[in-house]
Amino acid sequence: MDSDRQTIIAFLETVHPYDTLPRDELAEVAGSFRRMEFRAGTLVYVYDAPIGGLYLIKQGAIEVTDGNGALVSLLGPRNSLGERGLMRGGIAVTQARATEDSVLLVLPASVFHHLRETYPAFERFFNRKRGERAASDLTTQKVTDLIARKPMACGPDTPAREAAQMMRGAHVSSLGVTGADDRLLGIITVRDMSNKVLAEGLDPATPVREIMTADPVSLPPTALGSDILHIMLERRIGHLPITENGRFVGMITQTDLTRFQAVSSAVLIRDIVSAESVAEMAGVTARIPQLLLQLVGSHQSHEVVTRLITDIADAVTRRLIVMAEAELGPPPVPFLWLACGSQGRQEQTGVSDQDNCLIYDDAATEEDRSYFKALAKIVSDGLDACGYVYCPGDMMATADRWCQPVRVWREYFRGWITKPSPEAQMLASVMFDLRAIGGSAPGLFADLQAETLEMAAKNSIFVAHMISNSLKHTPPLGLLRGFATIRSGEHRNHIDMKHNGVVPVTDLGRIYALQGRLTEANTRARLQAAEEKGVISAAGARDLIEAYDLIQTMRLENQAHLIKSGRKPDNFLAPSDLSDFERSHLRDAFVVVRTMQSAAGHGKGAVG
Repeated sequence: MDSDRQTIIAFLETVHPYDTLPRDELAEVAGSFRRMEFRAGTLVYVYDAPIGGLYLIKQGAIEVTDGNGALVSLLGPRNSLGERGLMRGGIAVTQARATEDSVLLVLPASVFHHLRETYPAFERFFNRKRGERAASDLTTQKVTDLIARKPMACGPDTPAREAAQMMRGAHVSSLGVTGADDRLLGIITVRDMSNKVLAEGLDPATPVREIMTADPVSLPPTALGSDILHIMLERRIGHLPITENGRFVGMITQTDLTRFQAVSSAVLIRDIVSAESVAEMAGVTARIPQLLLQLVGSHQSHEVVTRLITDIADAVTRRLIVMAEAELGPPPVPFLWLACGSQGRQEQTGVSDQDNCLIYDDAATEEDRSYFKALAKIVSDGLDACGYVYCPGDMMATADRWCQPVRVWREYFRGWITKPSPEAQMLASVMFDLRAIGGSAPGLFADLQAETLEMAAKNSIFVAHMISNSLKHTPPLGLLRGFATIRSGEHRNHIDMKHNGVVPVTDLGRIYALQGRLTEANTRARLQAAEEKGVISAAGARDLIEAYDLIQTMRLENQAHLIKSGRKPDNFLAPSDLSDFERSHLRDAFVVVRTMQSAAGHGKGAVG
């Protein structure tokens, strides 16, 4: 077997779905590929012209545009292009251009169709419609279930040649670089070897610490497949290390993910990232109700459903920030865009307004302030156009009050804590749910959050006021094992599953986070962390989490029912629509919440 074919085989073994082929078939397919080189700026194929094969990027970068010249995607090594044209009569439905010097492998159309007809993995991979129906399998998988093999790593002093030999021997495209106790220091990839060692003429004995990507973004094993997809799409990376308490425990690559065809939230994220206008993004977010219907219908847990829906809002926000910076120029000083409310807690459903604020560096001038006010307006207006309506209470970065330097935010929190008026309690409740969404200075908020939690937890009067404020929303319990429903108006004889169902638990979670100085914003995560730190008893935590799960699940099921009926989703549920069994369990859940509220009101952190 000639060396060129052997090189192609070695490459195909790292690309899905070719890695699923029998060895003999893989060798045959490798011999069918034609190698082509394209200089930066040259066309690979032209829109609406015959396309003779499937293109596989071996090295370089390709920009794909539609018939109007709008950007469709930016592709790199191991990505394929041209399959849509091949499956639509052999006429290109996009145009492709090399954005840097690139090497592509071209598979003849006849071989491509043979592989689709013969091997189900090929048909699943390239037939997007079929792939989209299976997407939730990936987006809702835990990261631990997606790691394909045990982690491969080397030390920072390992010579580049030895690291390359390790990757070749194990048929992997990356290694973790680890120090003492397996702590992740960086990652090294085959592309690094090509671009940083061979292309630059470095000595193969160069230690990998000099060419690795240091301190790479990583995820914990508890993350979801959707987290991986979103990071890879937004950052345009193909390797994502998995760490647990800083220890390297695995690597996820595009090859691992392409066993599945990711859709639902991942497809929406993809479309948002590539959107060139607010109108395009609004078209994407209009599909959220159908996503909710799909997720609830497939019996996903409520925390997965709300997390995936929130991820879409996060992506829209970040895309709008990019658009704003493209219009206004780069930010004059570091800043952070933060979400509060349900987006901050990663608990959005089919009904969401926007709650956000902006924090920027104290070095900002008055002129810089004008920049951030303009940025806030672009982002907030864009969110509204995408269905995240303006906050009725003006809790948005467009308000002068919520677009301030760090020192002002520090004064806000200090004032709310030292003088806990009713307004201060309300504002503190909202702001304790802050989560950074965009910007480039996470330290602006991390330091402020740590200071605030420490200060608030030490102030017993403030904590007492926060507890008192949290008891204002009570579960809708009536007499004789019934429900206290709304008595008049449009929602007469209904329960408000948000304000009287979810909010009481959210308020309790916030109190526990304050008492335990917990940095989690998500309600369920707060309850779990509160149990771990002993803020509430194991029995109390278990009962409250189960009650919360039931309330949130029934809330989402009701929203899905409304969507299926052709109505807009809302938070109002009619107990008469429930079975006796469902009513009984929902009431029991409300009783648990009421009991935990009572315990908090009496200064107790536990029940049972």
